[in-house]
Amino acid sequence: MKAGVGVVAFGCLVAAVVSGGSGSGATTPDSTVAIDNSVVDIAPVGDETTTTIVAPAGSSVAATEIQDLAGDDPTTTTACTMTVRSLGGGDTGESVTCLQNALITAGFLTGTATGIYDNGTINAVQKLQTERDLFVDGKTGRETALSLGVWPDETSLVVRTPPPAPGSVDLLGYELSSVATSGPDAPPLPANSGSGRRLVYDRNGQRIWAVGDDNLVIRSWLISGSKYNNEAPGTHKVYSRSDVSTAWNGKAYLYKMVRWLKTDIGAIGFHALPINVEDNSPYQTDAELGQRLSGGCQRQANLDADFTWDFAQIGTPVVVI
Repeated sequence: MKAGVGVVAFGCLVAAVVSGGSGSGATTPDSTVAIDNSVVDIAPVGDETTTTIVAPAGSSVAATEIQDLAGDDPTTTTACTMTVRSLGGGDTGESVTCLQNALITAGFLTGTATGIYDNGTINAVQKLQTERDLFVDGKTGRETALSLGVWPDETSLVVRTPPPAPGSVDLLGYELSSVATSGPDAPPLPANSGSGRRLVYDRNGQRIWAVGDDNLVIRSWLISGSKYNNEAPGTHKVYSRSDVSTAWNGKAYLYKMVRWLKTDIGAIGFHALPINVEDNSPYQTDAELGQRLSGGCQRQANLDADFTWDFAQIGTPVVVI
């Protein structure tokens, strides 16, 4: 059994770039030097080395959408979604019927839906999980349901805190963005999210917490994470950083990239709002954070990216739930 990234888990393909400054503003770097022929970040966790990869010559990508990460959307058009957060052997009801119909459509289950999570359903789910490189346990949770397109809408799980007063700072003195908060004003840390100094990333709530050694929340903020099923849950570590990177298609600058997950062909990490190379415009606004808009990486308001850049040095634990 394994909790793999999956067949759709392609990483952010970025080409590392060295700039004259470290700011995350929406301007083209004063001077850039391409590193190598660019990379996939394949260094082991904890290794500070970074490699890069670029798109093949002649490839074409829609100019209207940043390609942080290449991959296929695992969701499909379905007539139903689950109304519960998990399903397993012996469960019954409409959510089981919905799941079974999705399994039948995807070719993992034969016959007709019965509404009973029986051995045939368990076997079908295990087959899907094995084929799509998910954790193989025969149960249906978020990752499995997402891969079938039957996971319920997560908008209700996103907690939006009131914008702080202009100039407000967190417990370490860093200015708060419009989607950030600090200390006791932050939403509570998720259960089973580790201990000690770390970053905690809740994919359902599209939120990050920076936690100190005393388990006190230093800062918490909304991000725009992946649209796809490729942010592997578990405890990871920051293993690579780039002051400025470029998206694999060369159409966007990604400032203050902090990588915490490597995949077979790319890297996933935290970075500032992507900036169009062509006209220096951002791909999204701070107000749009809290929505899944990325291909794999976690987009942050620039003030939050400034904080993360200083807080998340090589080796910093990243707990993903």
